[in-house]
Amino acid sequence: MAKKEKKQKEFLTEYTVTNSLEKGDIFTKLSAVVFGLGNIVRGQVIKGLLFLAMEIGLIYYFVSFGFRALSQLVTLGTKVTGQEWNESKGIFEQVNGDNSMLILLYGVISLFVFAVLVITWRASLKSSYEAQCIKANGLKPNTFAQDVASMFDSKLNRTLLFLPVMGIVCFTIMPLVYMISMAFTNYDRNHIPPGKLFDWVGLKNFVKILNLNGSLGQTFWKVLGWTFVWAVFATFLNYILGMILAMIINRKETHWKGFWRFCFILSVAVPQFVSLLIMRTMLQPEGAVNILLRQIGLLGDGQSLPFWTNVTWARVTVIVINLWVGIPYTLLTMTGILQNIPVELYEAARVDGANAVVTFFKITLPYMLFVTTPNLITSFVGNINNFNVIYLLTGGNPASMSYYRGTAGKTDLLVTWLYKLTIDNKDYCYGAVIGILIFIISASLSLSVYRRTGSYNNEEGFQ
Repeated sequence: MAKKEKKQKEFLTEYTVTNSLEKGDIFTKLSAVVFGLGNIVRGQVIKGLLFLAMEIGLIYYFVSFGFRALSQLVTLGTKVTGQEWNESKGIFEQVNGDNSMLILLYGVISLFVFAVLVITWRASLKSSYEAQCIKANGLKPNTFAQDVASMFDSKLNRTLLFLPVMGIVCFTIMPLVYMISMAFTNYDRNHIPPGKLFDWVGLKNFVKILNLNGSLGQTFWKVLGWTFVWAVFATFLNYILGMILAMIINRKETHWKGFWRFCFILSVAVPQFVSLLIMRTMLQPEGAVNILLRQIGLLGDGQSLPFWTNVTWARVTVIVINLWVGIPYTLLTMTGILQNIPVELYEAARVDGANAVVTFFKITLPYMLFVTTPNLITSFVGNINNFNVIYLLTGGNPASMSYYRGTAGKTDLLVTWLYKLTIDNKDYCYGAVIGILIFIISASLSLSVYRRTGSYNNEEGFQ
């Protein structure tokens, strides 16, 4: 008897599309064509009608608009906006042509609607097969009221996640797919709809970006090199100096710990963009810093330190200012971790005769790295995409005409160059390619490094 009940339970839970098509009766199989038919026949009328309404609505969308949008997605439009001769009137008339940008957008939306159709089709089949199995075992399928009640009980997770998931799909995934699609077109300053159409070009844009022999490729690799240099210095200097500062304040000999922490963390209260704009103004050739240096005699009349005009000065300056902006956040994190390192570890080290240097490298640093490595990885990726610091301080300057069409400067990161390519230069296809490459670089580095850390391989605790 127990075996029979176990088999019955297992049978009832195998509600898959394959089983629905292979083991389902005629009504279940017909549910693949007429959504909800199996539910209606077995007494779940409201549920079945909802499936049917979804099918009718989705079919209506594709018949009235979707199929045309998908067919135009192949060519991205053929008719150009312009003037045509009207023989009957004897004049030229303005004729509206296709808009490749809207065609691409509507095509992407239609692909997602098709995905909704597939999901609804699967749900209809599985629901019909579930109702069939329940009836076959002498049980009564849930009523619509019971299904609704389960959405706030056993299936509460689905109810709570529905709106967030829909928001992510509509406002994150769909726009991302749209922007990624642009990387495979020639959508640039010479192909801006509706006056001109753009078309699919495959991987040509990727080849241009990665080609070292072309101006675009040379610019990409040089900007990528500086992006990595910036990310390394901005991340690890913040980390190391913030750790040292936290250790100095946290030691027993330091008095007024709260006061010192307050002094360093005070800058966090000021919005970052305000701090960066103030620093940018102060370091101008006629800014407060240069004027002060002239007044105290360190600079002659008319002389200025080239904070923003010299490449080396500009790069070092943005790294130093980023330390001033970022160290307070590191200080907060490190202070909390330092106060949670077991005191017994330090006492045992002192008993064994370990000095401060040995204690740091054997206890403090390994513990810090174990706890903060995931945060260190995200900080590194964040600095690769640190738009605010570079754009608000230097705007990517000093400029360089050796770069592609003068669009990039010597302090530009990939993300700020992407912004200039799209907003200022209207090379949307190249901007999309750079965005994809940034994602690939960031994701591959993050995953490969994280899988080698103790935080991943030894989740149970620090040894």
